[in-house]
Amino acid sequence: MILNLKIVRVNSDYCDYLRKYDNKVSYNKFEKELRPFIGILFKIDKCEYFAPLSSPKPKHKNMKNTVDFFKIKNGELGAVNFNNMIPVTEANYTLVDLNKETLTLSELKYQRLLREQLDCLNANFHQVKNKSFKTISII
Repeated sequence: MILNLKIVRVNSDYCDYLRKYDNKVSYNKFEKELRPFIGILFKIDKCEYFAPLSSPKPKHKNMKNTVDFFKIKNGELGAVNFNNMIPVTEANYTLVDLNKETLTLSELKYQRLLREQLDCLNANFHQVKNKSFKTISII
């Protein structure tokens, strides 16, 4: 069991492969080239799973937490979409370095958002873990 959630970036080639079998796997290149496929990593039994993070949107504040959706800080920091979870192995993702020096103001803002999201998710670890388990059992 992972004690702390981690932010990872999933390899786009792996997403392309999965999309051959599940058309709900998100795209993370071409028109969204600047937005990497980033989310949280956790384990259920011996399998690792990736749940994508969503950047904050006004609609998140009005949405309700459900079995497969978790608002981060009441939607102020975005959300986790458990309904879009995918299985991963170490070969298919890289850890995101949240301490890396940034080059631009927009990169710095994004890095701060990811740190805040991760802090909030780890503070609510048991809730997040329970949602992931419930979502996997539904699938």
